[in-house]
Amino acid sequence: MAAPVSRAIRGTPPPPRLATWWLARALPAELREAFLGDLEETYAEMIRSGRHPSDARRWYWRETLRAPLFVARRRIRPARATFSGDGPMTTLLIDLRFALRLLARQPGFTAVVALTLALGIGATTAIFSAVYPILFAPLPYPNADRVVMVWEKERDGGRSNVGYGTFTDIREQNRSFGSAAVFGDWKPTLTTAAEPELLQGSRVSLEFLRTLGVAPSLGRDFIAEEDIRGSARVAILGHALWRSRFGGDSTIVGRSITLDGTPFMVVGVMAAGFADLLDPRAQLYTTLRYNATLPYACRDCRHLRMLARLKPGISPAQEQGDLDVISKRLVADYPKIYTTPGFLSPSLRDQITQGVRPALLAVLGAVALVLLIACVNVTNLLLARAGQREGEFALRTALGAGNRRLIRQLLTESLLLAGVGGVLGVGVALLGVQAIVALSPSDLPRVQAIAVDQPVLLFALFVTTAVGFAFGIVPAVHAARGDLHQNLQLSTRRATAGRRATRSALVVSEMALALVLLVGSGLLLRSMNRLFEVAPGFTPGGLLTLQVQTGGPNFEKNDATWAYYDRVLARVRAVPGVEQAGITSQLPLSGDFDAYGIHLKDRPTPPSEEYPDAFRFSVSAGYLEAMRIPLLRGRTIQESDRTGQPPVALVSESFARRRWPGLDPIGQQMKVGDESGPWWTVVGVTGDVRQLSLSADVPNEVYLPEKQWNWADGAMSFVVRTKGDPAALAPVLRRAIWSVDKDQPIVRVSTMERLVAATEAQRRFILVLFSAFAVVALALAAAGIYGVISGAVVERRREVGIRAALGASRTDIIGMVVRQGLAMATGGVAIGLLASMALARVIAGLLFGVTPFDAATYAAVAGVLALVAGVACAVPAWRAARVDPAVVLRAE
Repeated sequence: MAAPVSRAIRGTPPPPRLATWWLARALPAELREAFLGDLEETYAEMIRSGRHPSDARRWYWRETLRAPLFVARRRIRPARATFSGDGPMTTLLIDLRFALRLLARQPGFTAVVALTLALGIGATTAIFSAVYPILFAPLPYPNADRVVMVWEKERDGGRSNVGYGTFTDIREQNRSFGSAAVFGDWKPTLTTAAEPELLQGSRVSLEFLRTLGVAPSLGRDFIAEEDIRGSARVAILGHALWRSRFGGDSTIVGRSITLDGTPFMVVGVMAAGFADLLDPRAQLYTTLRYNATLPYACRDCRHLRMLARLKPGISPAQEQGDLDVISKRLVADYPKIYTTPGFLSPSLRDQITQGVRPALLAVLGAVALVLLIACVNVTNLLLARAGQREGEFALRTALGAGNRRLIRQLLTESLLLAGVGGVLGVGVALLGVQAIVALSPSDLPRVQAIAVDQPVLLFALFVTTAVGFAFGIVPAVHAARGDLHQNLQLSTRRATAGRRATRSALVVSEMALALVLLVGSGLLLRSMNRLFEVAPGFTPGGLLTLQVQTGGPNFEKNDATWAYYDRVLARVRAVPGVEQAGITSQLPLSGDFDAYGIHLKDRPTPPSEEYPDAFRFSVSAGYLEAMRIPLLRGRTIQESDRTGQPPVALVSESFARRRWPGLDPIGQQMKVGDESGPWWTVVGVTGDVRQLSLSADVPNEVYLPEKQWNWADGAMSFVVRTKGDPAALAPVLRRAIWSVDKDQPIVRVSTMERLVAATEAQRRFILVLFSAFAVVALALAAAGIYGVISGAVVERRREVGIRAALGASRTDIIGMVVRQGLAMATGGVAIGLLASMALARVIAGLLFGVTPFDAATYAAVAGVLALVAGVACAVPAWRAARVDPAVVLRAE
């Protein structure tokens, strides 16, 4: 080797501290100077040949970073015998190269391990990609931890919306909020030259966007003059609506659009990244334009939702104390309205996630069990391979390798396997995310944020590394503890008793984990079956629903709206294939919610927590018949029940039993909503109908003739019972409705059967995920027990041959092998049953009609697991029964 060239040569760069530190760890001491000498010699030659100094320096630093590769590839040939095992970086590269060669020689083993890990890591990463943005990621608002919701507190501890008067008092009297706003639903119809489109929007008070901490990307926010009754109507468009309906035209700001037949001036457009977590469906916003003189601005008209932003430095405890003081003042000033003191103020994150948090955490726990089972399976495979390499380990030890060196080599192999599995797992996660988004229920928040992004990839890297250490440490410790003298004499196909015990224990744990998942999916499956056995109170088969939304100057008067719906209903009933049809202001199991307080004549009003409000249905004649809601007593609603006639009402069976216990409800009178309204006479009793979901308690229900209610409902749902497939009539019914007025939008077209199924979408989503994980866990557990029993048959081949030579029949040998497998399965079932009871408590909130400790489910799952274990043992047992004793003894 040439002597080192002096650094006085043109611009030869001396190594800085970082490079010196790196070389001290990458190379043995005796090689460092020689390595630097070679670098400097080549650098000088590059300068002499005319290379630009900057190019030469870049090459110099690149080669400095690659110093270990020079050693690994033996580019410093005279010193190659002196560096083996010295530098940590060199040792790592040598271990990696050896692991790559070893895995390449066993492609089948490598593929099985990598695919098993890919399944576990990929599933875990996919579920984490859904859980992270919903439960853990920062909300997409500045200082979102200071944004809270404010609800009025009910007697049972529940919550309710606030009235406008309540909001104004809180806004003016509090000392904790920097800003506050209220908002409510708004469903305007956008009228263009094309088909009318019903939009989902929000009516908001002035500081709504400022409370969230956002502003339009085009145009401006609302100003105070625009949130006053009688002011010009204005709107802010969502980015998606702006792109889809207005082509992303930046000149839209300042122009008018027609909503509900009224011109609205567009004053702004929201940014593309803005997400309205309070109403993810909202496409545009307008001002509330309330004042205290409006009838629907009353304190007990609780139809608005309130949010607020805390001032800097204000703690949740201080804010709650401030609200308590205001609540006591309101109770003292308005005792008839505020019967329950107190407000609830959860954080915005808690508000958004409270409905899905238990389910998502349960799914995350389930996929963690799948990952754990995959790790157990891979550990068993590595233990089996370690048993075949005991001679190699003993020889390494005899040649001077210490325990730490063996453990490091085996951990390098396991981390390399985990890395391959992790890369494949990211591909599995990408497919899994698509499936999750496709299967997710409509009320799952932040679905658009579910993606395999940087935090998810970092999580996958962490899981991959942890898994590599987890399944690699057990075989590594076993290899390091091996007895040198004994291992040099052992056949490569025999395993020590310690390793057999470890593998058996791992299979027992694998069976236990699989049983936990099977019990969870079994309970959810039985719960879903029980749920869909619940009678909804009507007959969903053969029923099509369509909602029509009216709006604009032509429908400002009640008579015009009622006349429009009369004409449309007549056209619908005339369509061939329609048996019966009717309309209703709210449709069961559709998400509609419209409830009012009930005041009985000559009877004191009971506490609200004992008798909650009743759902108000404004319906036409024929609605009950089309839905096939049974009439239990009295008469149904007729065409003659209209304005000018005595107000009549029908009540549900549960309502009548609760409010008039022991009395005949027919002829009783009540007021619905405003106490200054008319007395409604009960003329009939209907069967109970599930309004919110199949699992919710039966509500109180009041049916009123549509033409006798205080005002005409703008949105009405048509229910159409057909003779054939209801979905096939949808296009014909659309044309019939638009033949009356083409500018009124038709939305929410669906069969009633689909609506019934959609109400339990969240439970179905969790069931699908749990079932998928349970099937994977069962397959992995079966593979695990099969692998252990197969290995045991090979290891005990001599014993089996001797038993056969001494007269043991094939039945005896098969029984011996099967008993070994069933013993492990029995242990796993026993442990798994105890662990399942803990899981059952976690998912108890997702169950319906099934207790968390349902004996039939536990027994069925235990039987399935025992059957699978028996099948997994069958092939090894059959193979053991075919062992030829003469061949075995001759080999010995």
